[in-house]
Amino acid sequence: MAEIHIHRSHRLGLAKARKTAWRWAEWAEEKFGMECTVTEGEANDVVEFRRAGVEGRLVVDAHSFELTAQLGLLLGAFRSRIEQEIEDNVDAVLASAAAAPKKKAPARTAAKKK
Repeated sequence: MAEIHIHRSHRLGLAKARKTAWRWAEWAEEKFGMECTVTEGEANDVVEFRRAGVEGRLVVDAHSFELTAQLGLLLGAFRSRIEQEIEDNVDAVLASAAAAPKKKAPARTAAKKK
């Protein structure tokens, strides 16, 4: 079995990283026909993914993305290509999330005393 391991640090915080992980899971389902399951936790989320010939998990926390996947015999022959495509996509979704403008908090107005 061939293994893929990808680690990326980020500064998104957990809420934004969580949304980014959902985007990645949608991409994996669409691109590779993966079945993804997301388990949300207090400190991190885990995206488990699988299909014939591959299974793995993406652990997301406030500071990093950690992806591990095991490829079966047939897909193992394409490990480098698959790993590069996953790396490119993880980098793209993280860059997109980091570039997204932060929402401004509504302005507060002081209550006037009468």
